[in-house]
Amino acid sequence: METFRIDEIARRLLESVPPAFRSMQSDLEANFRSVLRSSLSKLDVVTRDEFDTQMKVLERTRSKLEALEKKVAELEAGAGGKAESAGN
Repeated sequence: METFRIDEIARRLLESVPPAFRSMQSDLEANFRSVLRSSLSKLDVVTRDEFDTQMKVLERTRSKLEALEKKVAELEAGAGGKAESAGN
């Protein structure tokens, strides 16, 4: 995760700390960042670029699949019509 986002989350957490504990602000902020980085590094996540790339691949694959399904349906309809006329 981007450092900027981790810093932003740490800042928001620090703002929610009661004023009595804010005297330890730098320690708390450092601990928040450390815990966030550690926890987030354990998650199985991908970057936005990787996600977008896979979405494009999926869209192309879906489009090809729909075209193939249409073609199979047309071939099946054509084969069914030929079988009926050959049977007469």
